[in-house]
Amino acid sequence: MRTNTCQCGARLHFENTLCISCQHELGFLPDARTISALTPIGDNRWKASANNHIYRKCKNYSEHDVCNWMVAEANSQAFCFSCRLSEIIPDLSSPKNFELWRVIERAKRRLLYSLLWLELPIISKQEDAQHGLAFHLMEDQGYSEFAREIPMQNPVMTGHNSGTITLNIAEADPVAREQTRTFMDERYRTLLGHFRHESGHYYWDMLLRNSQRINDFRALFGDERNDYGAVMQAYYANGPVANWQANWISAYASAHPWEDWAETWAHYLHMIDTLETASDYGFDIGDGSDGVASRQQFSAEYLSSISINDLVNEWSNLSVALNDLNRSMGLADAYPFVLSGSIIQKLAFVHAMVINRGA
Repeated sequence: MRTNTCQCGARLHFENTLCISCQHELGFLPDARTISALTPIGDNRWKASANNHIYRKCKNYSEHDVCNWMVAEANSQAFCFSCRLSEIIPDLSSPKNFELWRVIERAKRRLLYSLLWLELPIISKQEDAQHGLAFHLMEDQGYSEFAREIPMQNPVMTGHNSGTITLNIAEADPVAREQTRTFMDERYRTLLGHFRHESGHYYWDMLLRNSQRINDFRALFGDERNDYGAVMQAYYANGPVANWQANWISAYASAHPWEDWAETWAHYLHMIDTLETASDYGFDIGDGSDGVASRQQFSAEYLSSISINDLVNEWSNLSVALNDLNRSMGLADAYPFVLSGSIIQKLAFVHAMVINRGA
């Protein structure tokens, strides 16, 4: 995630809505992929200093202050590109739901930033009901799936189905999420991780389902035509395969080729976004000669030119430093995973699919 610079020279972060230096209101411009200072010109119209274009605030920005994305003046939509993708949101009459929704939308925008940065296709359900993307942010009625001592008959299950990503809003509650992470014996569980994983299922459909590379996928990840329901039932009954760490990024990835792809995809996005952040802050995470050392260097062009081995080397250097920094603060490792040769091969496949847009 790259920071930006206000017209006054102050550093701006992705979620900022006000420059603390010059007091200008701020907005994210999806078409320019940048945060910009805004000057009001009347009737909810704002001139962006980044490009001198005119925008309106997203309705969820102007009315609820849970968004900071802008809508181009020529666009008649009341909501921004990100908020329009949320077809279902929780009941906002509940103060707790409102705060959970705020946290969820923030994580979702970070996912969309990465997808825009990588120039991956993002089509809404309004544009294409069959192939479009949508988000359903839903709460359990009655007892939650997180209250496991009282199972529900129809809990809201986080997952993906035909372009619709459903998220149980309880995932935004850090206590409930940590309880679930511990119960599931997971190394890592975050809202952003959920969104990245589920987006992997969406892009499997978009980039791979009818691709000429489907046989290459099966050679690496396995045959996705194996009965998903039966395989997942066996996974939950028996646990992951023995020594799964040798071939899969997570225990869950070993359950089925679709889940292996989605987990690998999520880790690729973890890697790319965090490397961009490190580059933005000027971290030298290479070997001292050609690492990502400047904020200009880690770009889409750079990503297209670098080999997966060099990319993984840079990520390994950075993730070790991140883990040591966390340990210095008494925190758990930021990236508690090991990338085996088999996993790196799978990351190479994802890397090729991303930079070639599925070709």
